[in-house]
Amino acid sequence: MATQSGNLLDEIPEELAEELFEKLVEGKEFRVQRIVSKGHTAPESGWFDQEEHEWVLVVKGEARVSFDNGDVEHLSAGSYLNIPARTKHRVSWTSPHTETVWIAIHYR
Repeated sequence: MATQSGNLLDEIPEELAEELFEKLVEGKEFRVQRIVSKGHTAPESGWFDQEEHEWVLVVKGEARVSFDNGDVEHLSAGSYLNIPARTKHRVSWTSPHTETVWIAIHYR
């Protein structure tokens, strides 16, 4: 495996018509993504209901993650959240004024 380096805050497009998902590294039991949002949310009608656990960290910006039980987590730079597999959730808000840069680790 070759050494890989970069900066999570580099190469962010000026315009983000859609959220940006970028795979950073992947293994047999995990994958790490950079996600960039700017005012993006999950569709009102849908919930993520994933087979894997998901750990997220907000590197820059702000977001809210809502759960089907009514709980809401507000995340800002430095905040992280671990979401167990099969926990229905959605991104209900991201800052429309600045990019929200996330790291998401999906694992079994």
